[in-house]
Amino acid sequence: MSNLRLLRAGLGAVLLAFAIASTANAAPARDPRDDDTYSPNEVVKAGSDFFGVTTEVMAKAVEKVFAKYGRPNAYIAGSEGSGAIVVGLRYGEGDLYMKSQGAPEKVYWQGPSVGFDFGANASKSFTLVYNLPNPEAIYQRFPGVEGSAYFVAGIGVNYQQNGRVILAPMRTGIGFRGAANIGYLSYSKERNWVPF
Repeated sequence: MSNLRLLRAGLGAVLLAFAIASTANAAPARDPRDDDTYSPNEVVKAGSDFFGVTTEVMAKAVEKVFAKYGRPNAYIAGSEGSGAIVVGLRYGEGDLYMKSQGAPEKVYWQGPSVGFDFGANASKSFTLVYNLPNPEAIYQRFPGVEGSAYFVAGIGVNYQQNGRVILAPMRTGIGFRGAANIGYLSYSKERNWVPF
């Protein structure tokens, strides 16, 4: 009987050691989408460094976007200029960042707008990008309604969408532009002075 107990105890110890080793080596369960998306902390840090604002101000600006769309899988950091007298034009350039890509990719954008819109401004633009399958998918037109913008701590945010790809441009800058308009932005690999 004592040999049987010893055999059971030994077998139990081996199984316990195996179970502990297996558990220690197992990776924690993760959402695979998190690997190629940006967390709120990453976006707040990148945006506050880019705009030169505190992380608290940036966190307030991105809170509503994250609540609505979750984690972006890309962002564009750049600058732009725009002006309008009823009909408006906007031109910009920046760098597209994706975790799944190495170096950032240069992106240009331009577009017309029409509506109750007067003034001019120059601004920094930090755009959160959702559902972008690859960098090439950014090169298309994205309609938007500028009057849908909201402002948090001096940062204006609005939304643009084409198919599944959603853009949430955040802007801060100098100048005055009272805007309630509709239009689109067309993203391209090279500067295009024709906005259509």
